[in-house]
Amino acid sequence: MKTKIIRFNETGNADVLKIDTVPIAEPGEGKVRLKVSAIGLNRAEVMFREGQYLETPEFPSRLGYEASGIVEAVGSGVHNVKTGDKVSTIPVFSMGQYGVYGEHPIVPSHAVTHYPDNLTPLEGASIWMQYITAFGALIEFGQLKKGDSVLITAASSSVGLAAIQIAKSVSAIVIATTRGADKKDFLLNAGADHVIVTDEEDLVDRVMTITSGKGVNIVFDPIGGPILDALANAAAPGGCIFEYGALSPEPTPFPLFSALGKGLTIRGYTLFEVTKNNERLTRAKTYIYERLQTGALKPVIDRIFHFNDIADAHRYMESGKQKGKIVVTVG
Repeated sequence: MKTKIIRFNETGNADVLKIDTVPIAEPGEGKVRLKVSAIGLNRAEVMFREGQYLETPEFPSRLGYEASGIVEAVGSGVHNVKTGDKVSTIPVFSMGQYGVYGEHPIVPSHAVTHYPDNLTPLEGASIWMQYITAFGALIEFGQLKKGDSVLITAASSSVGLAAIQIAKSVSAIVIATTRGADKKDFLLNAGADHVIVTDEEDLVDRVMTITSGKGVNIVFDPIGGPILDALANAAAPGGCIFEYGALSPEPTPFPLFSALGKGLTIRGYTLFEVTKNNERLTRAKTYIYERLQTGALKPVIDRIFHFNDIADAHRYMESGKQKGKIVVTVG
C-alpha cells in the first residue's frame, strides 16, 4: 500500500514543496495513523519551509501541524483514542518528524484529540493552533477579564480571529488592527469593537481615544519589528505585550523608555508554553472544546484548496489576503 505525502528537500519558496509517494507505515508504540480529511495551514509552516522557524528542517522534511481525520490504526499503549474515532491534531510534535501534510500520517497519540460533533472536518482542522495560541496569551497568562481592553494586530489571521472570539467571550473590549480599509467591516462583523486601519490612522492616537487615554491592558502581536514602539506607547501602565510571531523582516528595537515609564511586561510567547505543559493543555482543551460546542467559538474558514495545490495554498497565505483559516482537502 502506498500513500502520498508532501515534503521538501531544500528551504525556499512554495515551489520546493513536492508530493511524494511512499509506503504506508504502521504506527509504533504510543503512535496512531490517521486517514486525513483536511489540513489546516499555519504561518509556522511557511516559516519552517523557508528555514526561518524555531525548528530546523532535516531533509527530506515533512511539515504541517494541523489535520482532521479518522484514526486508522493504533500502536501499542494507546488508550486515548481507538480505530474509527474522529479526531484532529494538536501541535505538540516536531513538524519535520511528524508533519501531517499527507494522506496517512503517523503522529504521537497525545497529539490527537476529539473535536465537537457540531464541527465539520474542515473546521476540525482549524481549531487547536489558533485557539490554543490565543487562549494561552489572553486567558492562561494574560488573565483577560470583563472590561479589560486588548489590542490585536494582524487581526484578520486565523489566530487574530480566534483572539477576537476569546476576548469577546469574556466581555473584554477588542481593538483590532489591519493595514488596509478593505478588512475593516469584516473585522467589525467578526466581533471587534473597534478597528484601526494602520495605513490611514495613527495607532497610538486611536487607541488613546478609544480608551479615554488609559491605553490597552494587553497587546497580542505577531508582527514585531518597528511597530513594537507604537504598541508600547499604546499600552496602559502595567500592561503586557505578547509577541508571538515575527512577521516583520525588520529588527525589533526594545522600547526601553515606555517599558520603564509604564512598568510594561514585553514577552515572547508561543503556544508550546501551553501544549508542553499537561495542566495548561488540559485547561486549554476544556475551555476551547466547551465553547466550540456552544458556538461561542467558531473557526472562520477563508479559502479551501486541494491537496495537489498545496504550493498555491502556501502562496495565498504569503499574500496576506486571507480572512481566517486556509484549509486543504485530502482525498
